[in-house]
Amino acid sequence: MILNALEGKPLPVYGDSKQIRDRLYFDDYARVLVKVAEEDLNGETYNIGGNNEMTNIDVVRLICDILEELRPNKPQGIKHYTNLISFVTERLGHDACYAIDAAKISEKLNWSPAETFETGLIKTVI
Repeated sequence: MILNALEGKPLPVYGDSKQIRDRLYFDDYARVLVKVAEEDLNGETYNIGGNNEMTNIDVVRLICDILEELRPNKPQGIKHYTNLISFVTERLGHDACYAIDAAKISEKLNWSPAETFETGLIKTVI
């Protein structure tokens, strides 16, 4: 989405755009994987999540808002990045919600993401 927006290409969003996903900044994911690898977990299973459930359209709009601030020089003919959003036909079998209960890893390993989804997204854009 970021690259499409910077190039003035459409930002396709499936169906009604209300699908929910748990969002986690990649560096937080990498840090927790290292933490899990370093612990003696005796075969325990942990869900890793960011506790940042957001709809797809909210993520795309957040990307657009961040780009408006950090990359105000848009491609020719683009007044607002949100003008690039286009709604496309829903994929067959597209789940409405992917969410993770990350309470166990938070409690047992005293882990939580260092970044909010927004601060991680800003770092991604920069």
